[in-house]
Amino acid sequence: MAEDVADIRIAETHDDVLDALREEIGKTGYQRNLGVDHSVTYIERGPKLLVSFETLDHSLRASPSTLPVGLDFVEDKNWSLLHFAARRESWFRAQAVYEFVDDLVDNAFFENFDQIMFYGSGCGAYAACAYSVSSPGASVMAIAPQATLDTQRAGWDPRFPDAKRLRFDTRYGYAPDMLDGAKSAIVLFDPFRPLDHVHASLFQGSNVSRLRCRHLNEQIEFFLRELELLHRTIEMIAESKFTEQGFYALLRRRRNHIRYLRGLVDTLAKRNRPLHVAIVCRHVLKLKDNAPYFRKHLRKAIEQLESNGTLPDWLSGQ
Repeated sequence: MAEDVADIRIAETHDDVLDALREEIGKTGYQRNLGVDHSVTYIERGPKLLVSFETLDHSLRASPSTLPVGLDFVEDKNWSLLHFAARRESWFRAQAVYEFVDDLVDNAFFENFDQIMFYGSGCGAYAACAYSVSSPGASVMAIAPQATLDTQRAGWDPRFPDAKRLRFDTRYGYAPDMLDGAKSAIVLFDPFRPLDHVHASLFQGSNVSRLRCRHLNEQIEFFLRELELLHRTIEMIAESKFTEQGFYALLRRRRNHIRYLRGLVDTLAKRNRPLHVAIVCRHVLKLKDNAPYFRKHLRKAIEQLESNGTLPDWLSGQ
């Protein structure tokens, strides 16, 4: 699936995102408000269903097209889409959302599909895990999910003060427990983000795989799109073709991705790792001659290593 198409539609506002979803619903779909903060859009296509959760702000900043990833599957792969949107970081904790999902279960909605995939990133990843319990046997892909933000269980995570007003101890609450009936659940996280690492460690079970996406920081989804791996990974998980070894082999593409490598140099420099900075910069300069940013950081790293008396012979004369 091509993830950078020539005819890219750009959304600039929340309403633009919802309008783009509405354009695809046809005669059998719908778009409904679920209270003040949430909406759901159903687009009926083929027998594979993607259930996705995103804040509208996330949709606007997460991709070149600034549209939900699910629309790509509708247009390019003929998947059906059930997309939940939130106007703020609500973790989709709202009675109207609970009741809508309950109605789906009561009406056997999920039984109409051959394959079902729940997907989200951040607070959307939490929701994808939590609500997957409504469709036993579904697959789940969650990027940097929170297990819970209940102050009694996750008071160690201070990043989301607004979440303290939400209840995480009611229905669809503790996300790891909601995965018990999933066919498989893939949790992606950067182990160098300590709080994300702790949340990921709470997701246990024989059907759960935790994948370390080192040095991608809070931009795992963004880089998977950039590397043209996001759609492929979702498909492989849904179709039971996913393997950890295969994913890590594909992720090696980042070693030739200049934007990733620039961020890696920044991270290593902040951690005072001049030797590692030099290794990355030399790698980039072998890929392309015109890379002044990396040449500058290579010089700085060499100067620091020389002043420390730790300059290796293979860096002399660079």
